Amino acid sequence: MTVSSVTATTPSSTINSSTTTAAQSATLNYNEFLKLFIAELQNQDPTAPMDPTQQVSQLASFSAVEQQVQTNTTLNSLLNNSFLSQAESAIGRTATSPDGSISGTISSVSVTSSGATATLSSGQTLSLGSGVTIS
Repeated sequence: MTVSSVTATTPSSTINSSTTTAAQSATLNYNEFLKLFIAELQNQDPTAPMDPTQQVSQLASFSAVEQQVQTNTTLNSLLNNSFLSQAESAIGRTATSPDGSISGTISSVSVTSSGATATLSSGQTLSLGSGVTIS
C-alpha cells in the first residue's frame, strides 16, 4: 500500500503546545523547588531543623506532579499516533459528508488537535467528524 500524504500538525496543536508548556513549567518549578530545598537545608538553624516528615512529603508531592505532567505528555503523543494510524487507513477510500454534498476519494489527511481533515482528489476538503461515511 502506498501512502501519499499523512501529516500531523503538532506545532499549532493546542493540546500539544499547552502540554509541552506545562511540562516545561513543571520542570522549571520542580528544579526551582530543588534549588530552594537545598538552600534551605544548607541554611537551616541546627538547633531547630526542619521536620524530616515535611521534607519527604514536599519531595513526594513535587515528584508526583512532575510524573503526572510527563504521563499527560506521553498520552497525548500516543493519541496523535493513533490519529495518524487511522488517517493512513483512510487514504484511497471514498469519503462522503453527512448531507451527501461532498464525496470523493481521500488523497491526503491532516491531523490536528481539533480533528482530522481529508483532502479529496478533487481538491475539496472534508472534516472527518461525526456523520462522515468512509467506505
